[in-house]
Amino acid sequence: MNMRRIIKFFFLSAICYIIMFISVFIYPITALAWGDNSENGRGRPSYTTEEIDNGALGATLQSDGENYKDGDNYPGQIIFNSISDNKSIGGSEKNFVAARECFQREDGSWEGVTEDTIWSNDDITVEDGNYYIIRLYIRMNNPNGWDAVARDTHVSFSIPSTSASQIQVNGFIDSSNATPSEYWDGINFNSETPFHLEYVYGSALLENNGIGLGGLPLSDDIVKAKSGGVLIGYDELDGRIPGYNIPDYYKYDNYVSIKVKVVFDYEFTVEQKVRLAGGDKEDWADTVDAKIGDQVEFRILYTNTSDKSQTGVAIKDILPSNLKYVAGSSVIKNFNHPNGAKIVQDSLVDNGIRIGNYSKDANAYIYFTAEVVDESLDQGLNVLTNWSQAGVGDVTIQDSAEVWVQNDKKYKIILTAHIAVILICFTIFIITICKTIKRHKATQRK
Repeated sequence: MNMRRIIKFFFLSAICYIIMFISVFIYPITALAWGDNSENGRGRPSYTTEEIDNGALGATLQSDGENYKDGDNYPGQIIFNSISDNKSIGGSEKNFVAARECFQREDGSWEGVTEDTIWSNDDITVEDGNYYIIRLYIRMNNPNGWDAVARDTHVSFSIPSTSASQIQVNGFIDSSNATPSEYWDGINFNSETPFHLEYVYGSALLENNGIGLGGLPLSDDIVKAKSGGVLIGYDELDGRIPGYNIPDYYKYDNYVSIKVKVVFDYEFTVEQKVRLAGGDKEDWADTVDAKIGDQVEFRILYTNTSDKSQTGVAIKDILPSNLKYVAGSSVIKNFNHPNGAKIVQDSLVDNGIRIGNYSKDANAYIYFTAEVVDESLDQGLNVLTNWSQAGVGDVTIQDSAEVWVQNDKKYKIILTAHIAVILICFTIFIITICKTIKRHKATQRK
């Protein structure tokens, strides 16, 4: 008896383990695929075009003869994106979200990288700074045209704001009289480097043979999936989408697209310090006191804090007014130049410079000199803030250091003038006194 209990215990434990395995590993996989809010939770069935023509979703001339509109199965079920052999998108309509790389022409229009760019339906590998079109395909599958119209049809996209090496963007379709009433599908953006997606505002577009002929801009609310997205439509943006008519299978198709930019989230730091020219190592600080005519040295430190190499690192310095760059003073210290090397491309404070590629934990120091000048100094204390920037890919970060300059030239002039006036007045006073005494003595002699 005890042995049976032990066997039963291990048997139940094994079942629990299997369930846990499925819930942890299998569920996330299925969650990334297409789905809907059908009652059985397993997703809507698939239909071939031939099955629908033969009455699977509603009576047709082919299925019920000339009087098919008088039958109980007319106009039939309102349902979206359930056909498995769609020739327009080359396969299953359940996989209705796709993406491809694109670029912007000089005239502001957009296009794929090449004319034969292939849409990716499940996964797409991305590159830093590139743009991508995400397309959502909408097709109402009832074969009875305007006699079977989906109402309140909304579309939306969900773009995560997180940074990761894989980001899934989901597209949603919902309609108040469709069964199921909600549909979703997604596509994975992938890279070895963590990144985030930036929605291109104003890029949402509806394309169809009605009001969307040539492209109709949609509201940016389309990326607010929680608020329901935006209404679409065929004749107007009223949420009404008709089914197709045999043989005009694709007449009422709709394409909704948005654009996103990929921004790699490189992990690196930049730090700037300042000191009076010729100072010691211990003098590097966030601020320094200086006078007009002094030279100050700046030190910029870039460090790769990620576990991946970073290529084409850029450094730029933005000097404020009253700090003048000393030409030819830029020096770099890194692994290749441990003792320092003069930077030939002397454009640190103009267009910036490229300082090469850096592996994990590698760094570089950039040094340069500036002179304190009086171009527009205010009277009293002037805080001159100098910004240094480091850029990797499309990511730029910055840090600053300050030069404090006391401009008392005006006060010195005023003080000198006051002293001069006082001295003049005192001299006049002395002369007057002396003349008065002299006259007084002369009067007494008489």
